[in-house]
Amino acid sequence: MMRQVFASSHPGPSVAVTALAAILGLAVGLPPVRVLVLALVVFVGQLSIGWSNDWLDARRDRATKRTDKPLAVGAVSLATVRAAAVVSLVLSVPLSFAIGTAAGLAHLLFVVCGWAYNLGLKSTPVSVVPFLIGFGALPAVVTLAAPPPIAPAPWTLLVGALFGTAVHFTNALPDLEDDLRTGVRGLPHRLGAKVAGWTAFAALGSAGIVTLLGQSGVSTGTLSPPPPVGVLGTLILLALVAWGVRLVATKPPDRVLFRVVIAAAVLLAVELAVAGTALGAVSTS
Repeated sequence: MMRQVFASSHPGPSVAVTALAAILGLAVGLPPVRVLVLALVVFVGQLSIGWSNDWLDARRDRATKRTDKPLAVGAVSLATVRAAAVVSLVLSVPLSFAIGTAAGLAHLLFVVCGWAYNLGLKSTPVSVVPFLIGFGALPAVVTLAAPPPIAPAPWTLLVGALFGTAVHFTNALPDLEDDLRTGVRGLPHRLGAKVAGWTAFAALGSAGIVTLLGQSGVSTGTLSPPPPVGVLGTLILLALVAWGVRLVATKPPDRVLFRVVIAAAVLLAVELAVAGTALGAVSTS
């Protein structure tokens, strides 16, 4: 039973976002214990978003015969998943403030965006907005968790928002037809599979370029050559973008596109950590 409940939380994305936050925490120089607390905070928040998604989409998932969803096939009850979503949401509030007031508020903004999407924004032309804001806030969660808190560099917020865009579009692509049959018409559905896919990889490529420029000091006016690892990471990311664009043009959309985006996000986070790039702008203390 517990395994099926966990499987209803979208464990892959939940773990990936948690890992991303932890790697960024290391890049900022958070103490190891602080990184662990940050990871716990983000993980619980992501679990609440994942569980709420399966709970609120249960009727649609059953109608489209989603065999990959435990709730849709009856392996776990609606009441159980609903309870897990609500409990994890409630726990997210005090847990968030364990990393500081400012960081806690930024994290709760991320969680609220996820729930707002699940509660109805997914079916509107502004379905991308929760991803823009939520993922855009993630770098702030990390830098503000530093002791003392540090405001995030503006370019990191833009990178987060661009990744959020890519995540939304590639995650929606495989389900476009099923969603349309059950009344979901978010922005990717309105654009169509190919345009949505190309938009996702344009955003991903832009995130790589902005990261490279951020490492070069463009936002501060103190230009310097980017670190070699930054150049290498961006080149690998652009290669992933080219591959993704080709997949969109030649094959039906599947989960591979979403995994490419998540892999690229982790790649850039590792790149930032290895390069020692400053993600913060100004101390708030």
